Amino acid sequence: MTKTRFEGTEDYVATDDLKVAVNAAIALERPLLVKGEPGTGKTVLAYEIARALDAPLITWHIKSTTKAQQGLYEYDAVTRLRDSQLGEERVKDVRNYLKKGKMWEAFESPNRPILLIDEIDKADIEFPNDLLQELDRMEFYVYETDETIKAAVRPLVLITSNNEKELPDAFLRRCFFHYIKFPEPETMQAIVDVHFPGIKQKLVGEALRIFYDMRKVPGLKKKPSTSELLDWLKLLLVEDIDESVLRERDPSKLIPPLHGALLKNEQDVHLFERLAFLARREGARPGQ
Repeated sequence: MTKTRFEGTEDYVATDDLKVAVNAAIALERPLLVKGEPGTGKTVLAYEIARALDAPLITWHIKSTTKAQQGLYEYDAVTRLRDSQLGEERVKDVRNYLKKGKMWEAFESPNRPILLIDEIDKADIEFPNDLLQELDRMEFYVYETDETIKAAVRPLVLITSNNEKELPDAFLRRCFFHYIKFPEPETMQAIVDVHFPGIKQKLVGEALRIFYDMRKVPGLKKKPSTSELLDWLKLLLVEDIDESVLRERDPSKLIPPLHGALLKNEQDVHLFERLAFLARREGARPGQ
């Protein structure tokens, strides 16, 4: 890997504090734990670091059923037993029944890889603790073959979390931590410009005003995220919606056009419908 510092890419707007965090993790050779609300670009960050540093990317997406052992390797004893009953020749070598996990794959990489452990908080609470030694020493033992697998080159490990559950203190001590704050309007403007070069700035201005106003509404179950804003802008462009439509102050039109890109559940839609009803009622009082 020729480059050793991350400065962002032309497709990913990285704030200064995020670049500092990535480069600190590289210098310290510690896992980088990135937290933040969904849609703030945590997962995409791994792809952009790999791209910027010209490094191979290995992704391990965590589910509620994922076990730490799966990241190392899995031994298929059932298939080996079946093959032994059938007299298969391959049964003599246990390595034929070992399935390498993502960490084994990363440890074998001749070039320093980026290992993404995505959404670690989805797994069981013991999952992070079960990886402490492997992430610390960058090695693990394979009982079936009586060998220790060591990282040829220490990978840069990026771990993401949506903060759905607390992570163990022992695990946190081994990580460099960074929280991606939700982008300020200026940063969001830069993100939009990257994805939609040449877009009408008046349209963006009105869209951002509505977007940030929606995020401030009390009682909103799921605030719209960056990715949802980008989807919404794409639809506005496809449907050729003018900024004057977004500038509409009619209380009956509090819900913006194509709001399905921003509001993701019926409770939030009903919340905005109630607000529109109350606004209409307030507006009607002077003429009663």
